[in-house]
Amino acid sequence: MTESLVLAAIDVGTNSIHMVVVRIQPQIPAFTVIAREKETVRLGERCPQTGNLIPEAMARALEALQRCLTLSQIHQAAVTIAVATSAVREAPNGTEFLQRVAAETGLIIDLIAGVEEARCIYLGVLSGMELHRQPHVVIDIGGGSTELILGDGSEPQYLSSTKVGAVRLTQEMITTDPISNAEYDWLRAYLQGMLEWPTHDLRQKLCRQTVPMIGTSGTIEALFLLHAQISGSPPPQPLQGQKLTRSQIQNLVQKLRSLNDQQRREQLHLPPKRSEIILAGAMILQETMQLLNCDQIIYCERALREGIIVNWMINHGLIADHLRYQSSVRQRSVYKLADKYRVRLEHGKQVAALALELFDQTQGELHPGNALEREYLWGAAILHNCGHFISHDAHHKHSYYLIRYGELLGYTENEIEIIAHIARYHRKSPPKRKHEAYGALDKTSRTMVERLSAFLRIAVALDRRQIGAIHHLECRLEHPDLHLYLYPQKPEDDCTLELWNLSYKKTFFESLFNLQVQSHLATRKTTKKKKISAGS
Repeated sequence: MTESLVLAAIDVGTNSIHMVVVRIQPQIPAFTVIAREKETVRLGERCPQTGNLIPEAMARALEALQRCLTLSQIHQAAVTIAVATSAVREAPNGTEFLQRVAAETGLIIDLIAGVEEARCIYLGVLSGMELHRQPHVVIDIGGGSTELILGDGSEPQYLSSTKVGAVRLTQEMITTDPISNAEYDWLRAYLQGMLEWPTHDLRQKLCRQTVPMIGTSGTIEALFLLHAQISGSPPPQPLQGQKLTRSQIQNLVQKLRSLNDQQRREQLHLPPKRSEIILAGAMILQETMQLLNCDQIIYCERALREGIIVNWMINHGLIADHLRYQSSVRQRSVYKLADKYRVRLEHGKQVAALALELFDQTQGELHPGNALEREYLWGAAILHNCGHFISHDAHHKHSYYLIRYGELLGYTENEIEIIAHIARYHRKSPPKRKHEAYGALDKTSRTMVERLSAFLRIAVALDRRQIGAIHHLECRLEHPDLHLYLYPQKPEDDCTLELWNLSYKKTFFESLFNLQVQSHLATRKTTKKKKISAGS
C-alpha cells in the first residue's frame, strides 16, 4: 500500500464515545489526526437490580454512534473500527446492545477484554510519545475501569485493568454533596484496597525503582486544564507533555471535595457531566500515585482510539520499527498461556500442523475458511489440552474456561470465545445448541466452531501417542470419500493406535461434511498429491 488512507476509530466507553479520524501515510508509516468527536452518553448508567444497560443510555449511545458514522462518511473513511469496553463488557445485555447497533447502523463493534484495552492504550501512547527505552507507568482512568501499564517503548512488561472508574465510583459510592469526611475516607480506603494488587505487582516489576507516570484520557485531561485555570494560567497549548506533581493533584482533590456539584460547575466552569464525576476520578489518580510513590504525571493526548489505529496498522503490515514486535502479539500470547498451564507444546504444535494441513488442503472444497479461521484453529490446537492443568476428567471443558478467561492478547472477546469453543469440542460431545455458551454465539461463530472443531478432532486423533508418529498428511477428495494419506515419521511404524483412534473420532467430521473418511498409511509411492482435487 503506497497511497494515503483515511481510517476512523471509535471507542465506546462507560462515560463517553470517542472517535478519531486519521490519514495514514503508509510510506512513513505514520498517521495524522484530521478530526475528533466526543460525546458523553453515560452508557455506564445501568439498572441497579439487573446490571443491564438502561434503554435511555443505549438510545443516547446509538444516536452518538450514528453521528460518528456520518462524520466518517464525510471524511470518506475507507475503514471504521469500533471497540467497546467496561460498560458493555460487564452488562448482561451488552451483547444484545452490540447486535442492536449492528442491525440499526451497520457498525460492527468488537468487545475487548480489560488487558487488551490496556495493550491498545499502550500502543496509542507509543504513537504519540518516545519513551527512550526508559520504563514508564501509564494510567488511563475511564468511566468504569482504570488501566495500568508498565513499558519502555518495547513489549509491555505489565498490563492490568481494575474495576474502579470515575462513573462507577460516583454512582455506587458517593451519596453526599459535597462529599462528607466519612464518605471521603471510606472511598480512599476502598481505592487503596482495590488498587493494592495491581500497584503491588507493578512495584515488584520495578524492584522499588521510581519511574515517570504518563496519564491519558478525559479525567486526567480535565485535571490538567483545571489546574491551569485555578492557578490563573491560560491552558497550555499543546497539553501533550505537560506535567503535574503529586502535591498539585492532592491540592486539586482537596479543592474538589470542598465544593458541591453546583459549585464545581459555577466556580470551576466544569461541564455538568464532568463536574459530577471528576472528584472520583481525581481520587483514583491521587491514590495510584501515592501507592506507586510517583512524584509527577505527564499528560499524553493519545490513548485507546489511537491505539486501535496502531493495532490496525500492525495487523496490515504498516508500522514503525519500534512497534514491529507487536505484530506477533497473538502468537506470543498463545504460547504464554500454553506455558502458564504447562501444555506439552510439542504435542500442541504437532496437532496444529496436522489440523492446518487438513484445513489448507480442503479449503475451497469442503469449506470457505479464511486466514482468520486458520489462526483460530491454530490457537485452539496449541491450547486444546490446557485443561489438564486442572484435571484429566472433562479436561476439554476446563480448557474452554482457561482459554476464555486466560487473557489472550490481540484478540477480541468474540475471537477468544471462538478459540475456547473450538478447543472445548476437540473431544466428547460435538457442539450443540443446548450447550449454554455455544448457544449464545451468533450463527456465523457457531458455524465456524462446528467446522474447525471437526478438523481439530481429526488432528488430535492422529497424534494419539503424542510422539509425532504422523509426519504429515495429504488429502484427495473423491465424493463421497475423503482419502487421507498418512505419512509416518518412521517407515517401520504401522501407526496402529493412530489409525484406530481416527476411526473412532472421525464420525463428527463425516456427518458434518457428508463424507466417508478413508485412511491410508502411505509411502511416497502411494501418492504425491499435496493439494486437494475434485477427483476424476
